[in-house]
Amino acid sequence: MTIFATSPEPGTRPATSSAQTARSAAAERSKLIADLTDAHATTLETLLAVLRSGSTSDTAARQKATELAAAAMVALRAVSDLDRSLTEEPVAQAFERLRDDLRPLVRFGDLDVQFIEPPVNGRALPGEVAHEARAIVRGAVLALVEQTGVARVRVQWDCDGSNLLIRIRDDGPGDLDAEVPSVRQLAARVVALSGTLGVEATAGWGSEMAVSLPLDAPTASVSAAAAWGLSPRERGVLELVASGARNKAIAEALTISENTVKFHVANLLRKVGASTRAELAALAR
Repeated sequence: MTIFATSPEPGTRPATSSAQTARSAAAERSKLIADLTDAHATTLETLLAVLRSGSTSDTAARQKATELAAAAMVALRAVSDLDRSLTEEPVAQAFERLRDDLRPLVRFGDLDVQFIEPPVNGRALPGEVAHEARAIVRGAVLALVEQTGVARVRVQWDCDGSNLLIRIRDDGPGDLDAEVPSVRQLAARVVALSGTLGVEATAGWGSEMAVSLPLDAPTASVSAAAAWGLSPRERGVLELVASGARNKAIAEALTISENTVKFHVANLLRKVGASTRAELAALAR
């Protein structure tokens, strides 16, 4: 049994370097979360101090509390962007880890595995997608080698900017059935990520699985809006509410009056079944 890989493109990293990079990112992310926790604790303590202050009028206290909360939201969004960058994995690095993952699975069998490298400059993969993609490929390889007469499997990754495209092909008899339990389990895993899985089998030519995994999660507000029966204007207001915008900012963004914004927010609360603005924003995310 041998494992064959096409010549690595410049810029791919050895496994040790990938592991070191992953550990470094994990350490940085842990520090980021710790710093964020401290910052939020400080913000909450300050908010309580402002609201409890006997020397500050109610109007001034509300204004100060709003400013503190708005600043905290801006900081949170910046941290969220940084956190996302730390949890992403370069596609070439993710593929290198896949090769390492597959070695134990095929070490003791008479099987050739050929890896077709993805473009080195492809879009980075969200951590969840990279992890699930490797698991799906491992399961697909096992499903293919369950057939008799399979001696070679080819694994290919590509990226079109919005989706991770995976193809796994064998040289077997070409009679893989999409309804076998192993393939159905894979399909369920793919669907859970809002992806698609197709199986093509040609007698005498082998079988192929084609998987497409979206790199961006579906927008919750859009899918939920369809279920709630929202109008296009209500969807726009909902998206802005979910982003943390206040009525005045929403009115300016949509070129409508604040009273109209209040009207739409009231309708959204009723349609969505939320009792507060915060709950509405949480349900829309």
